[in-house]
Amino acid sequence: MIWGSVEHECRPKRTYDLEALEELIASLLDASCQGAAIIVEGRRDLQALRALGLPGPVIMASRRSALDLAEDAARSYSQIILLTDWDDKGDEMCKTIECHLRSVGSQPDSEIRSRLKKLVKKEIKDVESLSRYAERMREQYGI
Repeated sequence: MIWGSVEHECRPKRTYDLEALEELIASLLDASCQGAAIIVEGRRDLQALRALGLPGPVIMASRRSALDLAEDAARSYSQIILLTDWDDKGDEMCKTIECHLRSVGSQPDSEIRSRLKKLVKKEIKDVESLSRYAERMREQYGI
């Protein structure tokens, strides 16, 4: 088979992508169960995380200034996970909120976001699509 052939380009995503996705979702669920606050951009992102089974606090960043959000979150939660979209706006929002959180003494986690971005960037661009994407992947591989 020749690299770049149509047959090679049409292969479905490999099952290890699903395993990596499930691992990241499990990390989010575990952190949420432990009381970590997840910061997302908006209501649809919140709904997608609830659809994935996330039980803990989710904070919507679109509702107020990044500084106010960071101060309140740092005061209320010892563990904070940044999960903004992986488009330009989400990247900028993540950097801004992370900077404000660090300035008030918090150590936010953006690792899950970074790993998700690398894993699904070619397929989806936002958190709100995550639950549907995970469902599609599970169906594709019969899980």
